[in-house]
Amino acid sequence: MTEKLYYLDSHLREFTAVVRSCEEQKGGWAVTLDRTAFFPEGGGQPADTGTIGDARVLDVHEKNGRILHSVDRPLTAGESYPCALDWEQRLRRMQNHSGEHVVSGLIYREHGFDNVGFHMGADCMTMDYSGELSWEELMRIEQLANETVRADLPLHIWFPEGEELARLIYRSKLDLTENVRIVEIPGVDRCACCAPHVDRTGEVGLIKILTAERHRGGVRITALCGMDAVEEARRRQESVTAISGLLSVKRDQVVPAVERQLEQQARQKERVAQLGLELARLRAESMAPTEGNLAVFDSVLDEPALRELVNLLMDKCAVAAAFSGSDSEGWRYIIGSRTVDLRAKARALNAGIGGRGGGSPEMIQGRAGFDAETIRVFLRDWRP
Repeated sequence: MTEKLYYLDSHLREFTAVVRSCEEQKGGWAVTLDRTAFFPEGGGQPADTGTIGDARVLDVHEKNGRILHSVDRPLTAGESYPCALDWEQRLRRMQNHSGEHVVSGLIYREHGFDNVGFHMGADCMTMDYSGELSWEELMRIEQLANETVRADLPLHIWFPEGEELARLIYRSKLDLTENVRIVEIPGVDRCACCAPHVDRTGEVGLIKILTAERHRGGVRITALCGMDAVEEARRRQESVTAISGLLSVKRDQVVPAVERQLEQQARQKERVAQLGLELARLRAESMAPTEGNLAVFDSVLDEPALRELVNLLMDKCAVAAAFSGSDSEGWRYIIGSRTVDLRAKARALNAGIGGRGGGSPEMIQGRAGFDAETIRVFLRDWRP
């Protein structure tokens, strides 16, 4: 068995170890050591990375009681090597994981909801709980969590056995009976967990809940702790500062300023839509009736206005076609007729304009790939 140094000292970042075995595997080599501070993936926390001698540790996992270190080059069995963790990565993961225990313990204590899912990703961690919580309730949990950090409580971590384990009350997603490792934060949480943690809550640093959404009858929150939370707060502050500069308002007035911009934009969109419909009517009125087909090319009208134009032209010709776009980017089309079954003729029409699309007997739509002049000539001469 490999000695698990990460259980003896979660802050151990450098150590020496003897290579017991080195086996070639897909994409590199699998190495076992006599002792290791590299934590294998577990409990929702990713595996540590770092170095063993000159070899890069890419992944660590435990299989059938063996801790396998995936490395990028072979190592000599029986030799001793200096080993080093990517410490900043490990520390941040411990900050986040211990912070998750604080949040989950408080939610259980205050509301009685269980943590039913936990994932630590590259950008944030997600936690799922068995009941719904409002944003106000979560902000109260966040306040209590940061007060727990401020209290700098010691974490008590141990492997209870026998009668002690049997009478112990703790959070766990699994029904465990042996080799149970308990992580306790006095007055806040007691939970079964296999991952390394900080020594005191003060090491967690800032705890920040970012989002919350309903999930399978409960709530899923995203959060960050420690330096990850500080950096996220800095990014958000920079964004708010940039937006306040663009809108020429103070930072605390960004939200109402954006709301005003959105209201103004909505009014402008409504006005543009009205003008588009009016332009479509004017264009239709300007075109003389014909027994053949009519084709209009436009770079201004939106789809509702384009459809209105076709509807108005359908009473003036056999087939009415409206195209919006350009020769360089392609054309989107709407084609309509009162007398021709366009669904039946769609294949022939699309072949003539280099298009793809379909619809109803009265109207089809899609995209055309040929240039405007080629399309215009085809529709001028085409007879169903």
